[in-house]
Amino acid sequence: MGMPARETEWTAERVRALPDDGKRYEVLDGELFVSPMPSALHQRTVARLWALIDEYCGRYGIGEAMMSPADIAFSNHRLLQPDVFVVPLNEGRLIRSWEEIRSLLVAAEIISPSTAQVDRGEKRHIYQDERVPEYWIVDLDARIIER
Repeated sequence: MGMPARETEWTAERVRALPDDGKRYEVLDGELFVSPMPSALHQRTVARLWALIDEYCGRYGIGEAMMSPADIAFSNHRLLQPDVFVVPLNEGRLIRSWEEIRSLLVAAEIISPSTAQVDRGEKRHIYQDERVPEYWIVDLDARIIER
C-alpha cells in the first residue's frame, strides 16, 4: 500500500540516494510517497497505453512517449514517476537524460487502491501547477480514463 512518509522534508536528491529496493519513490511537495512494486496487470496496461501513445507521437512528431521508472524532477521538492508520459522534443531531438525534461505534454497514471487518493489529489494538483496540459487517470476497475 502506498503511503506518505511524513517525518522529514524530502528532496529529489535524498530520494536518488536511497537504495534500489524495487519500490517506487516520489517526492510530492517535499513529502515522500512510497508505492509497492506494480502488479502484472498494471505493467501490462502501462505497456499497452505506451504503445498506443508512442505510435501517435511518432506519426505526428509531437514528442516522445516514455514510461516509468523515470525521474521527472519539476523541482527539488517535486520528483514524480508517471506511469506513461510524453516529453516534448528538445530542440527537435529526443532527450538523452531525465535532467533535460522541463515539461510534459501528457502524464498518465494507472491507479490502484493504494495510489488512487494521491493520483487524484496531490499528483493532479502538481501536474496542474506545472502546467501539464493532459493528465490521465486510468481506472482499470471502473474501466474508465479520467482526463
